[in-house]
Amino acid sequence: MAKKKRLDLSRSDDLAVERTRLANERTFLAYFRTFIVFLSSGVAILKLTVLEEIAELGYFLLSLSPILLAIGIARFLYVKKQIKKYYMVRT
Repeated sequence: MAKKKRLDLSRSDDLAVERTRLANERTFLAYFRTFIVFLSSGVAILKLTVLEEIAELGYFLLSLSPILLAIGIARFLYVKKQIKKYYMVRT
């Protein structure tokens, strides 16, 4: 298997790549927070008897939450792969 080597980047370019990586992680965490909020809201709506009239919303939130998590994970991995693709070369 070919060994990967980092491109020789200037200090400012190297910092820009690192900022892009950190932004990717922050975006994933935003997707994860949204997943947690939708999941917990759906569970709360279904568990509270006072909110029985909006149980459909609870089921909707419960079904939407794993979709949001899957989109967040897929996007995170895609961007991570693209960063490696553009800033690493094979030797």
